[in-house]
Amino acid sequence: MYLLARVSFIALFSLILLGASAQEFGGNPPSLKWKQINSDTVRIIFPDGLQEVAKKIAAITGQMGTSQYTIGNRFRKINIVLQNQTTISNAYVGLGPRRSEFFMTPQQNSFELGSLPWYQQLAQHEWRHVQQFNNFNKGISRLFYILAGEYGLSFINSTAIPNWFWEGDAVYSETHLSTQGRGRIPYFFNGYRSVWASEKNYSWLKLRNGSLRDYVPDHYQLGYLLTAYGRQKYGKDVWAKVTNDAVRFKGLFYPFQSAVKRNIGISYKEYRKAALEYFNVLEGTTKTASSNWAKQQKHFAGSEEYPQWIDSSHLLFVKSSYKSIPKFIKRNIITGEEDEIRVKDISLDNHFSFSNGKIVYAAVGFDLRWGWRDYSDIRIIDITNGNQRTVVRKSKYFAPDIAADGKSIVAVKVETDGSCRLDILDTDSGAIVKSLANIAGYYFTYPKFYGPRKIVSPVRNQTGDMALGIFSTENDDVEWLLPFSGNIIGFTNVKGDTITFSASSGETDKNFAIINRKLYEVNNLSKGIATGSYQLSIGEGGIVWTDFTAVGYHLMHEKLSENTFQPALSSQIRTALPIYGITTLNDSISAQQEISSNDYPVKKYGKGSHLVNFHSWLPSVSSSESSITFISENVLNTLQGEASFTYNSNENSKKIGLIGAYGGLFPWLRLGVGYTKDRSASFNGNLVRWDQFELRTGFLLPFNFSGGKTYTSLRFGTDYVFNKPIVSGANKNLLDDKSYGYTNSYLTFTSQVQKARQHIYPRFAQTIKTEFSYGITQIEGRQFLADGLWYFPGVFNNHSLVFNTAWQSRDTARNILFSNNFPFSRGYNVRSFFNMYKLAANYHMPLVYPDWGFASIVYFQRIRANFFFDFTHIQDFDQNRAKVTREYRSYGTEIFFDTKWWNQQPLSFGVRYSRLLDANVQGISANQWEIVLPVTIINR
Repeated sequence: MYLLARVSFIALFSLILLGASAQEFGGNPPSLKWKQINSDTVRIIFPDGLQEVAKKIAAITGQMGTSQYTIGNRFRKINIVLQNQTTISNAYVGLGPRRSEFFMTPQQNSFELGSLPWYQQLAQHEWRHVQQFNNFNKGISRLFYILAGEYGLSFINSTAIPNWFWEGDAVYSETHLSTQGRGRIPYFFNGYRSVWASEKNYSWLKLRNGSLRDYVPDHYQLGYLLTAYGRQKYGKDVWAKVTNDAVRFKGLFYPFQSAVKRNIGISYKEYRKAALEYFNVLEGTTKTASSNWAKQQKHFAGSEEYPQWIDSSHLLFVKSSYKSIPKFIKRNIITGEEDEIRVKDISLDNHFSFSNGKIVYAAVGFDLRWGWRDYSDIRIIDITNGNQRTVVRKSKYFAPDIAADGKSIVAVKVETDGSCRLDILDTDSGAIVKSLANIAGYYFTYPKFYGPRKIVSPVRNQTGDMALGIFSTENDDVEWLLPFSGNIIGFTNVKGDTITFSASSGETDKNFAIINRKLYEVNNLSKGIATGSYQLSIGEGGIVWTDFTAVGYHLMHEKLSENTFQPALSSQIRTALPIYGITTLNDSISAQQEISSNDYPVKKYGKGSHLVNFHSWLPSVSSSESSITFISENVLNTLQGEASFTYNSNENSKKIGLIGAYGGLFPWLRLGVGYTKDRSASFNGNLVRWDQFELRTGFLLPFNFSGGKTYTSLRFGTDYVFNKPIVSGANKNLLDDKSYGYTNSYLTFTSQVQKARQHIYPRFAQTIKTEFSYGITQIEGRQFLADGLWYFPGVFNNHSLVFNTAWQSRDTARNILFSNNFPFSRGYNVRSFFNMYKLAANYHMPLVYPDWGFASIVYFQRIRANFFFDFTHIQDFDQNRAKVTREYRSYGTEIFFDTKWWNQQPLSFGVRYSRLLDANVQGISANQWEIVLPVTIINR
């Protein structure tokens, strides 16, 4: 008699968990109460407390949905989810499922994204992506949607339309529909201006794909230059024509390039060259010390940010590079000697304040379970010894400043309903000493103590203008130093009665000072710089600031002189924002000014609403099997599921399966069922037929212990699997039809420090995985695996030394064939034995950064090597049940290529050579060559 017992659902469950991890599956606690506004344009789903913001978003998107058709007039309603439990400032529109999510906490730095009300900028930018998806579902792209659903449409759209267009077009939209937007902000143009100023003549493919050793402006900046120029030169509907042809694949190869040639009349290469030259405004611009310094640097040198004076000869700042994570550094400006005070904890930015020997800054705090709930905690560091303590935990405080006497902290508090205020906290206890009233609804940025009873802070009002004010801590009075205007203000510092700050002025960002209530422009070595100067600080040693360059934020300092401060007029910070030669921006009818006052009714949105939402279907065909899998995920991402049908032509068997995971409770709950009909196999020349039923249920607990300098997670759970063969036919006695059940328990622990851009792996990390499978009914079986990876620094900053230890033990009867996940020595055929353990060493290092590609097909960012030695020791039994031991040793080299395909899809693959020291055990050649391919290519 033969026994049929195989594990078949593990791969499906792994797939669901992989997707869940990438998309914050079950990211909100069940205590969160959801509401909705359901208009003819959108359904906005939001936590209770965001009603007014949701109404404004509904009004903005409603207006844009009926009046803004420059990319096409196709329309389809979408769900927008507002997330208010996280400190992240971001948003996206995606397919699979079709939805948008807005992360509602504004960031402090207004220079990067502007000062518009955050909900408004998100609505104007992200709605453009909605319009893009609405109008890109046609032609061949429509065919892919029919064949594979939203995954298919997302894939083919990304193939047809370059990522620079998606984001550049959306940035143009936010600029065109408002009085600001990134297309009017000087900081947004710093990237390309810095590259041009330092004469970094990067290739087109490098501009498209980026670099691991050089700063390259991102696709948002590139995209705006290219799309804005197209509208300026060829009309507002030019991109509707181009994208219409591209998504229809009129020109099967390089559809977008062909569409540009067809609709604009010049080649794609000629077009992009003309667009970039149009914005190259550096002719005649005075070269500065920073731009000359940047020109001399071969690659990215690193950034030095938020400099502060300790005394007349020492500076304090945050230093980071592509090889090093952010650290607090003390520098002697006379000798150049540097001392590292401490690595900066995981933070949203590099901002900090300093006074009286103490650093204060905001660091990210993580929730133990809920991925969309995190915090911004306040830390204090003593620079004399590097000791750090936390003042406030599990709150949302930003941009803290510490008083001169070290007894108080002022910080921006952002509530989950979007309101904002200034809190003064006790340094020792973290208790709130005073909260400043904010009746006008301002958004405070970078507050600073101005004497013992006043706070100076830039603020944004509810129309997106900014001003600089002094706020009394005693009676809530406000003294305005600068009136409201559309110009950006930030990075305040105070020295005595002098207030310094950065502000946009004309087409650049500059440093200013207010002395005795009079405005001065700072006249220093960076005057006339093509990019911006920021973060000015005054001390006994003079002035210090940072310049934006193509090789990082460059720290500059000089002595004070009678010419340091030049009288200025407030009109320099009140001028209309520039349009950088894009006059079509003046044609806009501001969505900011014409928001309808319609009252949108608010209703409850139940957590069980629309749980089943099949959005994609993935067919798969091989030589022996054909299948189709239907994929479901609800808008709140609390339930993911798959339904599949598989036909096996070798057996003529048919299989249906259902699997789902629910993440709306503290543990993830999972359930799967499968039924295979008409299986068949030959046993000793006799044909046996059977059906097979399988049921799986289980739970998983995902914990996040991240904090401080490390990202740490722990996941453990258990699945129960029940399997029942149903044998039929004349030869059914040849097959054991016992039903059986087994449990599969697992634990994964991961801890790693922060990673710099060039780090192949974290300099310190540990990953430990254990699995235990055990038969509990009818049939006995067991298997245990422990697998660990241990990461350490190599000789150089971007090298990694990695050790692997593993042990697996199973029963000898093998009644149940559990999956074998043991990391066998490389080069050998993988086998499963009664007892196995492994020791391995790896040394990873970069070889070269080519920054080279061809034909917009593949681009090589890095080529790296790994030198390895593997030792596996096994114990098993031969046919006579005698115990045998063997060793499987190998050493060799792996060469990996870190690439981007079609200018946007990252993909790493490699070639492995293994020299087998025990090749005779398996009777194979001692020299083994393999292609190492990624586990997955398409992100799901």
